[in-house]
Amino acid sequence: MHFEAGQLYHVYNRGNNGQQLFFTPNHYLHFLHKLRAHIRPHCQLLAYCLMPNHFHLLLYATQGGTQPGDTPSSAKQPLTRGISTALSSYSQGLNKQLGNSGAVFAPKTKMRLVTGTHENYPRTCLHYLHQNPLRAGLVTQLAAWPYSSYRDYVGQRAGSLCNQDLARELLDLPLDHAAFEAESARAIDPENVKGWR
Repeated sequence: MHFEAGQLYHVYNRGNNGQQLFFTPNHYLHFLHKLRAHIRPHCQLLAYCLMPNHFHLLLYATQGGTQPGDTPSSAKQPLTRGISTALSSYSQGLNKQLGNSGAVFAPKTKMRLVTGTHENYPRTCLHYLHQNPLRAGLVTQLAAWPYSSYRDYVGQRAGSLCNQDLARELLDLPLDHAAFEAESARAIDPENVKGWR
């Protein structure tokens, strides 16, 4: 993965061979702790959604997070290393707790530069991430899923993991919670985010 400063990225991965990643509420919370400790210092996290067997992040790459170390290798970027460390340390802990060994996540974490042919594409991506639990049939209302940043954006939780101010600025999101909720409730046409799973 190679990140460029000042760009938006969708970063995602799933369980190795489709296996489950999160088995209890504490697993989700532990993974969020890993995001805060290892990824957030190197970028601005704008949104997230953790699903039982995969996760999605929408992030804005910062100058500090994209500076290479002593070589121009992408692996030396602080953000790339942070993602690797977060996934590796979560995997080690989960394997230890479950008495397992081997890969927890699919071999390569994927990322997509969030650009598109229409001006609202980045905003569409944020709503798409939040709609994952609803589309998967895990909940009947977006706010019922506690493992995404949706509740923060609609004012139901005062989370500090995501930079909502920057997201509202970059994505031209509604400032009013009710307006954001109404916009989020509109179904995203899968064609608009084709290839994002």
